[in-house]
Amino acid sequence: MTALSGEMLVAGKGTGTILRVDHALSFWGGVDPKTARITDPRHPRHNECLTGRVVALAELRGSSSSSAVLLELIHAKIAPAAILLRDTDAILALGALVAREMGYGDLAMLKMSRDDFALLVEGRHAHVEGPRVVLD
Repeated sequence: MTALSGEMLVAGKGTGTILRVDHALSFWGGVDPKTARITDPRHPRHNECLTGRVVALAELRGSSSSSAVLLELIHAKIAPAAILLRDTDAILALGALVAREMGYGDLAMLKMSRDDFALLVEGRHAHVEGPRVVLD
């Protein structure tokens, strides 16, 4: 087991296998809010499903509407188990915060250091609670 620590952007907990997304992704236009699949046909992770996964996002491609897509995923109960970011993204965090305020549920979101982000290996099991990430 390996224990890592991140900066908590949105409190919560989640457990699942890691889906590592190393190429920039926009939730707006790149993730289907009805299926939680990556729909951008040019993205290397095209057609991967985010539901129930601990999604490690190296880079987000901006749209202020990304928060709305994440909100829809949380509301529909098809969101990732947690999101681990290499860089802080206030827009995406906003979607998780609004979902919490509306009573849709919690989604943990942490900003990881670059060194710790490098340890997030595809397919490895992760448990996120508070600022702590435990890798099995």
